[in-house]
Amino acid sequence: MALSPAAGGTPAGPTTSVALDLRTEIVTAGEVAFCLTDAGHLDRDESLAVTGPDGHPLDAREVGLHHHTHLHVVDAPRGELSVRYRATVRLDLLDPAPVTDADRFTDVLPSRYCPSDRVQGWAASEFAGVDDPWDLARRVAAWVHDRTAYTPGSTDAGDDALVPLHTGQGVCRDYAHLTVTLLRALEVPARYVSVYAPGLDPMDAHAVVETAVGDEWRLLDATRLAPRASMVRTGTGRDAADVALMTTLGAETGPFAMDVTATADPDLPVEDPDAVVVLG
Repeated sequence: MALSPAAGGTPAGPTTSVALDLRTEIVTAGEVAFCLTDAGHLDRDESLAVTGPDGHPLDAREVGLHHHTHLHVVDAPRGELSVRYRATVRLDLLDPAPVTDADRFTDVLPSRYCPSDRVQGWAASEFAGVDDPWDLARRVAAWVHDRTAYTPGSTDAGDDALVPLHTGQGVCRDYAHLTVTLLRALEVPARYVSVYAPGLDPMDAHAVVETAVGDEWRLLDATRLAPRASMVRTGTGRDAADVALMTTLGAETGPFAMDVTATADPDLPVEDPDAVVVLG
């Protein structure tokens, strides 16, 4: 299926281009939901194709979630399932979303993977004496970066933020969960954001954090593996449970393989971890 661009015209400013190919085996037929297209408010040209066994095209119905996150749900028969997504996104047209009163309330609460209530006393002691919200947010992200080793395979989908906190290991999902957890424990609104990230090595889908500073959401990436300025939002939620790349609804799947490429045009930005970056 071809997805309509959010706005017409040929990209003239900086852009990020994304190519994703995903393959899995459907063992038991049922619904499968994907969260892999760029956020619905972005200025983009994109296409999505889902095919079943023998390359037969499958319809994907779109479901809108909070913060312009979109799911695409497929009634998947048994056999091989393939997803092909291509997009080019303009990065210079949107103002960042404001921090609403609802955000200030909901994004300081504990969630499935971010049990902030369990570390409040410790966090208050560890990060005492920092009053400026942006300084506090940067200090938290730097703390997570300095004390966590990026270690593929060190955690699994059931692990919450306390696992990388205790073991000192994780992947981008864990870095994001731990950053969100510590900020919420300090009563700073924070939310989990899935993105495509040019410059990421190894290339994959990526997870970062937005934190509320005044009326503005600012972007944090404790992994420091890619420049934030060329990242493109796909999903936004309380934690990874809200924006899982693939969710089964009655279906049973085997292992999946995914290839992702994300590139910045004209150039990959230079990253300064202390700089203010906002995500469209």
